[in-house]
Amino acid sequence: MSEPFGARLRARLDKCGPLCVGIDPSPALLNAWGLDDSPAGLERFSRTVADAVSDVAAVVKPQSAFFERWGSRGIAVLEGVIADLRDAGTLVLLDVKRGDIGSTMAAYAEAYLDHGSPLAADAVTLSPYLGFGSLEGAIASAVANDAGVFVLARTSNPEAAELQAAVAGQVLAGAAAANAGRSPFGPVGVVVGATLPALDHPLDELNGPILAPGLGAQGASPADLARLFAPVRHAVIPSVSRDVLTDPARVRTRTLQYRDACASELAV
Repeated sequence: MSEPFGARLRARLDKCGPLCVGIDPSPALLNAWGLDDSPAGLERFSRTVADAVSDVAAVVKPQSAFFERWGSRGIAVLEGVIADLRDAGTLVLLDVKRGDIGSTMAAYAEAYLDHGSPLAADAVTLSPYLGFGSLEGAIASAVANDAGVFVLARTSNPEAAELQAAVAGQVLAGAAAANAGRSPFGPVGVVVGATLPALDHPLDELNGPILAPGLGAQGASPADLARLFAPVRHAVIPSVSRDVLTDPARVRTRTLQYRDACASELAV
């Protein structure tokens, strides 16, 4: 890759519109598709979704856990899906939510961000709850590899509200510092759920992308994007998974519907 992640993300959002589609091959969804809960079903599901959305979603987000549960066979499927998406020009955000210190964080970064890794993605999700400073190695690796990271700040699950409200300011300040002076986005994005009733902290100084999960099954709608993110609407990447994945015949149609609705709500 010859361009920093922020530049590639901006170009992709401008081309495709603001939407991230998750690939979440849970047992329930495999069953809904009439597929076996097996590595073969996992591959059929994942490649079908990837084929349907790779040219219409700016970002595609495989959830690593659903592949990891099948061990080496599932990881092999994940490697293939990542390769296919990246060959198609789609930005891949691997949802791994890793967070550790020192050499362990460096090893995670090597696995998911290093150009030579078979699991290398354009960006990964990270957990900051060992301290934002524990992420420095991953952020440095992202910069070196023209990749990005998305750090959990205020997620869409209600169980996290009290803890995350207490530390979100530190997370946002750390991300803003890492992004300072970079254009159009720095390499450090944050995850802020579209399900929140209101924002506890301003996002104006972030200078990075904002992944906004929670559309559809978790209760948020495209209208919530304008309500929450009006001052930073140019940086928002709404994320939807289950609500576009339940019917294999409608994955692309539902993706286009969400993409167009989100673009309308986030239009300046």
